Amino acid sequence: MAAKWVESVTGSLEQKKQYREHKAQVKALPAPYRTAVEAVERYLMYFGNISDGGIMLTMLDDLADLFGQAAADGTPVRGIVGADPVEFVETFLANYSEGQWINKERQRLVNAINGIQDAEL
Repeated sequence: MAAKWVESVTGSLEQKKQYREHKAQVKALPAPYRTAVEAVERYLMYFGNISDGGIMLTMLDDLADLFGQAAADGTPVRGIVGADPVEFVETFLANYSEGQWINKERQRLVNAINGIQDAEL
């Protein structure tokens, strides 16, 4: 009972645990990959607008896995992100668009316009 109350105030304890595990995974990466992941994460926090914690965690874990696998394979960071890191991040983010807050607002706009249209008929 108390755990549910705490989670209602602080958010999911399981997601917090997953986030700590993710940060440990990133910290274990070799320096160039860790630096790249941290830079991508920083950009995602400003640009991504992911409002769903579960989707955010999935995205961050996928990012860490991608760079971890590249490190294991010896793929250089530029081999992952290409010539334009911004394009890489925005393309990567597009795979998680269902978690972006703007999608809710897009749907609200569509619903509002459809409601007007129905009322005019």
